[in-house]
Amino acid sequence: MALSPGFLDELRSRLQVSDVVGKRVPLQRGTKGEFKACCPFHKEKSPSFTVNDQKGFFHCFGCGAHGDVIGFVMQHDRLSFMEAIESLSAQAGLEVPKAEPEDRARFERQKSLYDVVEAACAFFESELHGPAGRATRDYLKGRGLDGETVSRFRLGFAPPDAGKLLRHLRGQGYQDAMMEEVGLVRRPEDGRDLYSFFRNRVIFPVADRRGRTVAFGGRIMEGDGPKYVNSPDNPLFHKGQLLYGMSRARQAAAQGQTVIVAEGYMDVIALVKAGFEAAVAPLGTAMTEEQIVELWKMTPVPVLCFDGDEAGRRAAWRAMDRILPQLKPDHSVRIAFLPQGEDPDSLIRGSGGGAAMAAVLDSALPLVRVLFDRQTTMHRLETPEGRAGLRAGIEAQARRIADSSVQGQYLADLRARFEETYPFRPRRKEGDWRPGKPPAPIGPKPQSIQDEQDDRVAICVLLQVLAMHPALGEEVGESFAMVEISDPGLDSLRQTLLARIGDSHGRDSDGLDSNVTRPYLTVPEAGGLPPALVDRIRRKWPFTRPETSLDEARAGWAMIMGHIELRALKRELADAARALGRQGTEAALERWRGLQQEIERRQTVPGGF
Repeated sequence: MALSPGFLDELRSRLQVSDVVGKRVPLQRGTKGEFKACCPFHKEKSPSFTVNDQKGFFHCFGCGAHGDVIGFVMQHDRLSFMEAIESLSAQAGLEVPKAEPEDRARFERQKSLYDVVEAACAFFESELHGPAGRATRDYLKGRGLDGETVSRFRLGFAPPDAGKLLRHLRGQGYQDAMMEEVGLVRRPEDGRDLYSFFRNRVIFPVADRRGRTVAFGGRIMEGDGPKYVNSPDNPLFHKGQLLYGMSRARQAAAQGQTVIVAEGYMDVIALVKAGFEAAVAPLGTAMTEEQIVELWKMTPVPVLCFDGDEAGRRAAWRAMDRILPQLKPDHSVRIAFLPQGEDPDSLIRGSGGGAAMAAVLDSALPLVRVLFDRQTTMHRLETPEGRAGLRAGIEAQARRIADSSVQGQYLADLRARFEETYPFRPRRKEGDWRPGKPPAPIGPKPQSIQDEQDDRVAICVLLQVLAMHPALGEEVGESFAMVEISDPGLDSLRQTLLARIGDSHGRDSDGLDSNVTRPYLTVPEAGGLPPALVDRIRRKWPFTRPETSLDEARAGWAMIMGHIELRALKRELADAARALGRQGTEAALERWRGLQQEIERRQTVPGGF
């Protein structure tokens, strides 16, 4: 007899797993809302059997027994599926629906659809290991996949012949309408015969929650077309509701593994191969609300991994936009960004292996931090108006959270982050200051010739560091491009250096790696700087020498940049003091106070000029 998913969901929702199990096994309350006991399915002295009402399942870490409330009663009481349903329905106060003829017909039809998809999966596997699949086998081997991994994930190959799968399934007795319904074949508009949807592609089978193959993803091997295609939605498969690797990840999550959401099929396979069994991926779309709910059924706080480039950050922000409204107590995500140019597959296959991936996961950020950081990129924070916009922006995002308790916590956290980063400067009481009377001291005098020379030397030091260590260009290029340089010659040199770094992606003109400390563009050969100045720089600031390490150069860069920023703040303070003397307004006083306090907070940069 076929029961509707709606009835089964209603039955599960009315019964707590701990209530049903507790009537048969003595349970002890454990941590994080779980219950524990000695497993009823194998002999043991210390408890390894757990029950989790929030996730709706039981699991034994000793023998691997796992399932929902229905599965427990079937296994413990040794009942058939329908016998367990009848027993639990009586306990829940539900009446078991009677099977109608149309229900039986629907069940049999759906069973046949599963059969045809499974037959197609076996066909793709066979093609991969046949003569036509040699190039695909070589491709998978080149991606680091051995035979055991290929078999475990049931990878396959769809041949270029558009009719081969069709002929094969027809030969096994499957009807054209069934193949068309599950998206294996398509019908041309001009009336010609059906043709295979997947052609000349690596095939990645997609399973449902129970591990049954319901769809496929295909990566093109050669020729025109999108890099990846997925089966269209059909009676067995809705891509917005499933995750690649979900059935395996559910078991791994129950054993305490971190649930990781990657961006693609190969990323999931690489993660699992490296020991991260609870890895999943969306199916060619941005994260959906339904997929977020599925993740939370596995774990309250999964980790979402994104590439470290701009596209990866945009993907992270899209996911955050979907997740924010659904947040609820004890349910969130953490977000991990991989190093620039890496994805989980390439990172794991690199020299760092699984340890490099573990480090990325350890550095994953809470969602509230990512929300705040994102908003800081959307406003000009050097102005009061921009900072006001930042505060309004973070509060608007927090108010998108539907759960009032979580929303309140987000508002409090975000406001605290804002105040810590951009502290408010309270006004003095009336009568403490009169317009036209500037406070003393009023700040540094206008920039002198010596000041200008010192700034010029500081810029030369940065130029020398960048020339000797082009690997720093990726980290500091954007901030260095924004530094004000009044000397046209030095400005031209800066542009030349940054352009060379951008063109070579961190490699010198001889093809040397960026971490090699050989200069590819020294300050003297760019023109305008006397050798004596270069010698002075190298003697006084050793981190500008080519033989120093990248870490030493990075630390030296930060020191000199701090010096430049502090001097700029002091010049701005002098301007604010003069404006205060002229205008005598509360706004001018507030600006002066803010700059004065900011300078006091900064330490003097060592190694001055």
